[in-house]
Amino acid sequence: MTSGRLEPLLSAARQRVDALRSARGELERRARAVAPPPPFGARCADGSIGVIAEVKRRSPSAGAIHEALDPVAHARAYAAGGAVGVSVLTEPTHFGGSLDDLRRVAAAVPLPVLRKDFLLEELQLVEARAAGAAAALIIVRILEPNRVRSLVRAAQELGLAALVEVHSPGELEIALAAGARLVGINSRDLDSFTIDRDAAERLLAQVPPDIVAVAESAIAVRGDVERVARAGADHVLVGTAVARLADPRAAVQQLAGVRRQGRGSHA
Repeated sequence: MTSGRLEPLLSAARQRVDALRSARGELERRARAVAPPPPFGARCADGSIGVIAEVKRRSPSAGAIHEALDPVAHARAYAAGGAVGVSVLTEPTHFGGSLDDLRRVAAAVPLPVLRKDFLLEELQLVEARAAGAAAALIIVRILEPNRVRSLVRAAQELGLAALVEVHSPGELEIALAAGARLVGINSRDLDSFTIDRDAAERLLAQVPPDIVAVAESAIAVRGDVERVARAGADHVLVGTAVARLADPRAAVQQLAGVRRQGRGSHA
């Protein structure tokens, strides 16, 4: 399933899952008690490409992005700039994130919040729900097909949207077979960190029109949003390009308002 640069990230994720097991009862109690989140992932009613802006301090591919980033200040700026959602990296070792970042952002902005991490077990979805998440990222590359299916089902039962991330036609088939209604097309190969925009655009065109498609990675300027719009994206998930800037509101504004085209644009 995985090799190369991805394995150390998964090893750290497994350790965090093991450490989480003793808190299962408390997490389940908090997940039941937390207020329902706003819905995540629906196509924009005005026909535009939605911008999901990310809170991220660093990454294995980019290195340091904005180590001093204040997640609440950035999230509020994203909302003011027209974002339709906020993605929060909660992975601590390689991305500098935390569940506290997610919890604070979810409490501070009216937008739905996505937990972005290497999620391996249902308990991590409970943890996300307890922290106020509206959605969770499920990465096909790191899971067996039956685990993708069980995590999508568990997310639905918890009231979370499942953004199921794929990088190849085979992974897209797995996501759709698992019942994904929201698919992320990542142009970055997680094993090598290389970007292939053309392959991602071909894959976007293969997403059924009734499934919401999110273009991930390599989105930095308005022209990038226009390009994936032509390929059939409904939303873009933008990280480094908005997280690193001193004026994240203006950065989001520059990306927002592009019209959807092609696949699903009139659904």
